[in-house]
Amino acid sequence: MRVDQPLQRRLTQSSSQTSQDAGQPTVIIVDDDSAVREALSDLVQSAGFNAICFASTGELIGADILEAPGCLILDVRMPGASGLDLQRRLAQKGDVKPIIFLTGHGDIPMSVQAMKAGAVDFLTKPVRDQDLLDAITAAIALDTERRARGVVIERYTERLKVLTQREREVLQQVVRGRQNKQIAFDLGISDVTVKLHRSNAMRKMEVSSVGELVRIWEALPAPVRDIGKE
Repeated sequence: MRVDQPLQRRLTQSSSQTSQDAGQPTVIIVDDDSAVREALSDLVQSAGFNAICFASTGELIGADILEAPGCLILDVRMPGASGLDLQRRLAQKGDVKPIIFLTGHGDIPMSVQAMKAGAVDFLTKPVRDQDLLDAITAAIALDTERRARGVVIERYTERLKVLTQREREVLQQVVRGRQNKQIAFDLGISDVTVKLHRSNAMRKMEVSSVGELVRIWEALPAPVRDIGKE
């Protein structure tokens, strides 16, 4: 497989930025054909990414490398568990690592199934280098975004945990757009007390404006927003 040079430079730049933010991206290749694994590995590395190859999904699971930043390139039909089987297994575990399917045995129902389950792309062999590299770029960008969002969620989850119950109640009213007087009436406390709890909550959350607080709150999953809620 030959890499288009302008595309290679673009991918290498993307790889460098991702490496700074979340570690060097690794493209995990799972295919039972050794020649395909070698060709894909050469292509991936020429574009500036790490490449690790496995001959089966069983080998991959045993290697315990799925937490690494990057994406998966999976064949569909392989000895043992198929690529689609691995996709289902990861989904059941809550692992949303981006997956690109690359197969010589695909059909429309199979591709629909894979895409509905969250695959980034479903490509057939032989594949154009540029098509595969574009899919890898999209997959790694998606993984980077998800990891960054996960860091933010973790950070604000920890900050929410240090709020008192009353501070949380006031915060939840603030993000709903309620005014201090309305919050005071709803909670049966004074305006001054509302202002105090509001100030403390924003300080602990490390936000400087209500707009920032609302954006953060809306980005948090419901289970996180309900931490400490009675």
